[in-house]
Amino acid sequence: MPPPPKRQIGLKDDLPEFKRQQQFSDSSDEEEEEESKTRIDLPDSSRSSRKPPSADFYQHSESHIPVPHNGVYAVAGSIVAVVSSHAVKLFDLTVSESPLYALDLKDITSDHRSRKPTSLAFRNSRTHGQEATLLWIGTKDGHIFEVNIRSALLVSSKIAAHAHAVIHIFSTGYTMVTMDDNGKALVFAPDDPQDFVLSNTQARVLRVADKQDFVKLIAGRLWTSAREPSSGTANSSRGPIVRVYNIHTLGSPGKSLLPTEHVGAVTCGTILPSNPGYVYLGHEGGTVTIWTLEGAQCAPECVDVVKVSMSDILCLAGVNDRLWGGSRAGHISAYDTSQKPWVMTNSWVAHKDVPVTHLSVDPWSISLVGKLCAVSVGRDEKMRFWDGLLAVSWIDHELMTREEEYSSYRELSTLIVSWNVDANKPDALTGVPNNIDFLKEALTSANSPDIISFGFQEVVDLENRKVTAKSVLLGNKTKAHDGTMSQKVSTSYKKWYDHLVLSIRLAHPGTPYHVIHSENLVGLFSCIFVKVSERASIKDAHLNVVKRGMRGNFGNKGAIVCRLVIDDSSLCFINCHLAAGQHHVRQRGRDVAAILEERTLFPEQSSFDPCAFVNGGDGTMVLDHEIVFFSGDMNYRIDARREVVIASARSGEHQNLQMHDQLLKEMKLNRGFRLRSFQEGPIDFTPTYKYDPRTNEFDTSPKKRIPAWCDRILWRVLNTSRVVQTQYRRWEADISDHRPISAVFNLTVKSINPASRANVKNVVEKEWAGLQQQLLSDIQRFYIDWGIL
Repeated sequence: MPPPPKRQIGLKDDLPEFKRQQQFSDSSDEEEEEESKTRIDLPDSSRSSRKPPSADFYQHSESHIPVPHNGVYAVAGSIVAVVSSHAVKLFDLTVSESPLYALDLKDITSDHRSRKPTSLAFRNSRTHGQEATLLWIGTKDGHIFEVNIRSALLVSSKIAAHAHAVIHIFSTGYTMVTMDDNGKALVFAPDDPQDFVLSNTQARVLRVADKQDFVKLIAGRLWTSAREPSSGTANSSRGPIVRVYNIHTLGSPGKSLLPTEHVGAVTCGTILPSNPGYVYLGHEGGTVTIWTLEGAQCAPECVDVVKVSMSDILCLAGVNDRLWGGSRAGHISAYDTSQKPWVMTNSWVAHKDVPVTHLSVDPWSISLVGKLCAVSVGRDEKMRFWDGLLAVSWIDHELMTREEEYSSYRELSTLIVSWNVDANKPDALTGVPNNIDFLKEALTSANSPDIISFGFQEVVDLENRKVTAKSVLLGNKTKAHDGTMSQKVSTSYKKWYDHLVLSIRLAHPGTPYHVIHSENLVGLFSCIFVKVSERASIKDAHLNVVKRGMRGNFGNKGAIVCRLVIDDSSLCFINCHLAAGQHHVRQRGRDVAAILEERTLFPEQSSFDPCAFVNGGDGTMVLDHEIVFFSGDMNYRIDARREVVIASARSGEHQNLQMHDQLLKEMKLNRGFRLRSFQEGPIDFTPTYKYDPRTNEFDTSPKKRIPAWCDRILWRVLNTSRVVQTQYRRWEADISDHRPISAVFNLTVKSINPASRANVKNVVEKEWAGLQQQLLSDIQRFYIDWGIL
């Protein structure tokens, strides 16, 4: 044993002071969450349309046919069959929203026994274009029945075909596949489809492992998968095993496949008509694996894994050239898989606040109604019908490209000022001309701007717990009914508000301005002025806040979001303060996503003019607006040594520093970054952070923070010619550890002529009718070639 340690302190000596390891932070609130090294590159959703592609194919397609929980259904054109208790309800959407009749198997069988249906499938007709008349029904006790739905008579049956409940019935060409819950599959492949009689056809047996969580017939193969074995097994690091069986090969043993990386359990699968060489499987955890079918004799191979959601993918459907996925939140999202990375082109609420449990495409609808119908079922136990070709999105896009044919335009000037004031009040703007004249020079840098937007951060001392608590308790009760600053607000906000009002009057004495928005959120403060002459053209002015501090519970980090509509153009101004810290890039990205993707930011009103918004939105979200400005203390840093950054900043080598700027790198390299669709003007000024107050010296405190362009102004517009930046600069007011910045923009807003727009829309709809027929012809050919019809 080693000798005991020698005493270094006398018996009566005081113990030395405990020295805690000092950890420096750039923020008053420490981030509780460790930075993850893994980037999540979700498909770009910044331009996805939220307008539901509701189907009007049938007279009663909006009737929301009830489907019981874990219910079974089959759709063929306007005919819908749904299992309800011990009966099968038949609906004809061209006749009524009520069922035509409820078919109880005990009424049409000779023994009159009660038999519970467990699976359904329409049998393909001998001639394409004919409506479906024969329905296969599997039962809990293993029987299979074929029923004529028009006459409600039993055509044929296979008694005790299975020893267990028939849980799946699949159709491919004239072949039918049934499967029970014990892994036994029967393949009914008649030699002569004209003489196919269920009771007289001998089925081939295909043995599949029991307790499969996922079973589906895709591209002539039966795909199955069970949940991943318990940890510690050989394959646990690769995800669930996928087994594929060729139903057309006698005695097919099946192929065992593994994805190229670890994914969750398989939940769903499909194939795309536009890309039939691949199968797409959805997994728990929000990933999609892609499997190639090249080479009929070879086993499918996993060629890619794509992360599309933060939650589980519950169902998938290949609809024309889009991959549709259903989420736990009740949304259906459509992805363009032809681009890499994928792009989310559409995302809408299909079943409000409940999971989407089933998604399918009805190929019968092409020949029977001349449309491509998609069907969804949610946990709300309702069935809904959708336009699979997304006609509404195509028409809206074409209308937008022809906007000049029915719109008139005019220009507006906008000035945006952003500054982290470091808890200073306006009376601190003293001493040197850079402080005294700052607001006057900033306000006159634009020639009488039509809109002036101020966005301040850290108006109150965030390190002072008493002040922060007061701001939190006050909440948003800081604005009077007339839009001016309430007397209940803290002194700092009130002083800045009054000072801004006075500064604008002095800078533009002959031009009166009106305060449209004024709001604060703990340290954030926004104030938007509009010329009185423009006040009559403004409507739908609203604002809200997004809290991001302390895991979204408090407003010490977050954003104030202001919206207004001028003529027929919508504008959105965001003043933000994102997560601090040199290495908290991912947390800042989450803050941005939370701000841009908040779905209930503004009220939904029937008075909203859809022409003012984009992406099929109704104005409730940030990206519904035609022009969006995103500014504030974004806290993105420069990834370089402090000495190098200071030397480059002092010598004016800004381009070298911008190669290491976190925000620019995220916009360029991170395909899941939500600000990728935004623009920023050239940065020709020295980093605005961090200075010793009232000096030009970068941080000399023990923390010695690295200088950075934390303060930024970005914008987003669909038509890039509608926003032109004429100025982007910093100012030299030195009372804070940040320097203020400003930007001047020339905006083009539109006014729509309703009659001209209606004429253009008629032309566009006629063009769509011709394109739709070509698309439907190609899709129908795919379904016939692959035996789906």
